[in-house]
Amino acid sequence: MSVREEFDAWAADGRDRGMEDRHWHTAKHVLARMPVEEGETVVDLGTGSGYALRALRETKGAGRGYGLDASPEMLRNARSYTDDSRVGYVRGDFDALPFATDSVDHAFSMEAFYYASDPLRTLRELRRVLRPGGTFFCAVNYYEENVHSHGWQENIAIEMTRWDRQEYREAFREAGFFVAEQDNVPDRETEIPPEAEFPTEAFDTRAAMVERYRELGTLLTVGVAPE
Repeated sequence: MSVREEFDAWAADGRDRGMEDRHWHTAKHVLARMPVEEGETVVDLGTGSGYALRALRETKGAGRGYGLDASPEMLRNARSYTDDSRVGYVRGDFDALPFATDSVDHAFSMEAFYYASDPLRTLRELRRVLRPGGTFFCAVNYYEENVHSHGWQENIAIEMTRWDRQEYREAFREAGFFVAEQDNVPDRETEIPPEAEFPTEAFDTRAAMVERYRELGTLLTVGVAPE
């Protein structure tokens, strides 16, 4: 199954809104840290419902926002969620970004980068389209140190890339970025039941659930295009 087919099905089932709700717990903190200034251009890779661009327009005054996704159904839904003429949605692939060289100020991706068929090529494409000093904020929950995510591949028909923290840093540098920061953004909103209610369907122990959400959370790697 292709990325398009997988996420067309998700969009048709209304799962884009469910992803938005879950991802927002940590995505909002990542978006708040982005150095987006009024009038700047932002690209969202794997935009889904488009929530990130809507937030950046509302809170930081981003000038233009482009949401890229391989799924026409996701893009159709995203367009229906806003009437903002400064936000556009583009169907495209991560390994051939449909943007001119040095035309983007900042890029963001939440829970989508690991779907790239060639992640290093995607990073090189981002390096190409970002202006000097531009940033790429890459947020993922599916990564090597998050042992709780390792089984996700069994439920998704498309192949995903599971890098560890060091592999992310090395790939960013190989693609020409400076790695400005890398840390874990905790999810402090997902409710964790008391010990007496474990095991649950998803976790054997409360400690495991605490580790998953409060400690591991979302891995954020920030790359900066050299001046």
